[in-house]
Amino acid sequence: MENTTSPNKAILVLEDGTVFEGYAAGKIGTTEGEIAFNTGMYGYQEIFTDPSYYGQILVMATAHIGNYGVHDQEVESEGLKIAGLVTKKFSEIYSRVGGNGTLQEYLERDGIVGICDIDSRSLVRHIREKGAMNAVISSDNLNAEALKELVKKVPSMEGLELSSKVTSSKRYVVKAENESCKVALLDLGVKTNIVRCLNDRGCTVEVFPSDTSAEEILSTNPEGIMFSNGPGDPSAMKNVVEQVGKLVDSGTPCFGICLGHQVIALSQGLSTVKMFNGHRGVNHPVKNLISGKAEITSQNHGFVVSRESADANDNIEVTHIHLNDETLAGIRVINKPVFSVQYHPEASAGPHDSRYLFDDFVAAIKEHVMN
Repeated sequence: MENTTSPNKAILVLEDGTVFEGYAAGKIGTTEGEIAFNTGMYGYQEIFTDPSYYGQILVMATAHIGNYGVHDQEVESEGLKIAGLVTKKFSEIYSRVGGNGTLQEYLERDGIVGICDIDSRSLVRHIREKGAMNAVISSDNLNAEALKELVKKVPSMEGLELSSKVTSSKRYVVKAENESCKVALLDLGVKTNIVRCLNDRGCTVEVFPSDTSAEEILSTNPEGIMFSNGPGDPSAMKNVVEQVGKLVDSGTPCFGICLGHQVIALSQGLSTVKMFNGHRGVNHPVKNLISGKAEITSQNHGFVVSRESADANDNIEVTHIHLNDETLAGIRVINKPVFSVQYHPEASAGPHDSRYLFDDFVAAIKEHVMN
């Protein structure tokens, strides 16, 4: 094993007892969470700061991480949200004009434990074959047997409510320069670029914490309502689902992304299931069943809305499907200005194929206001 970075050894232990040995990246310590892999070849800073990754140890499928450092403008929240990092090659130096520091410094700042110099390809293949599971990384305890006992105590992601851990603590407003409408956004773990995409289209956005009641949101007379992405099991969010149902019933145009899509679906009587392996990356193909066009999308989810429950519901139209496995990727509520997608049209990181959905949302708002 070639030590290209830290002199400190580290160990990764999976729930099924598999052990990988490597070297420390980031903070020296121990961390735990569900292990998942991301197939994206770029945008690691945006990925690591995405609140949807809260509670997850992330394996990067691309071999080199840290080589272009970090930049103040490439963040999706106020700090790193991953529980831990696993990578093949980790660079403690960077070469980039305009960079603001190294990834190592960034990980240390936010207390993120990582491991590098392991066979990440073998690890990804193992997870693909065995499915989602919990894991522990440690660079201050190299006793594999002790870590095997520790990983048994890590709570399952299934049934785990995490949105409240990453939502905003209070309401705030982000004004658009050329305001044409007002949108209320229920923050379930929102990415900064969602707000930016709305601002770019003239929407002033008022952001509400995840526990806000429907009555409080509607009292501000929003012209549109957005439900953001976020982490955890949507079926564990009973109160949020109830409030989202009231907001959908209000007749106000609604748009949901990722976890926001899932809570809309649950509010309409659909069900969600945990995936054997989630979809995480910036290269996932989705078909728009309305236009017939395919989109390359950014995705990050370990739960999905049941296709069977959607097909059996007369009030739901399936609008998008994932072309790799035909899982449900988008719906609309029939006879209501409400739609949602499982993926991330705001990208960051990712392609911009799906940003038309923000235009569709603004068009629905304007049509609703005119009527």
